[in-house]
Amino acid sequence: MGYSDILIHIDEDLDDDSIHNLERELCNCDGVMSACVSDRRRHLMLVDFDPEGLRPSAVIREVRAQGVGAEMVGL
Repeated sequence: MGYSDILIHIDEDLDDDSIHNLERELCNCDGVMSACVSDRRRHLMLVDFDPEGLRPSAVIREVRAQGVGAEMVGL
């Protein structure tokens, strides 16, 4: 199985606990392998996912379901 990744811009300024909770919540989603926020650019999150089982738009919907504004970078 091959994985793809997307870069997500997070609109809010989240504290450390909120960022790590968001990473954990995304990692618990079926089809998500990892989610990691950059320490230097805290508004950017890289998410590795299975493109055969999950669409990038579903990842964005999950971030937004957590109450965080977000959009894919580069689209």
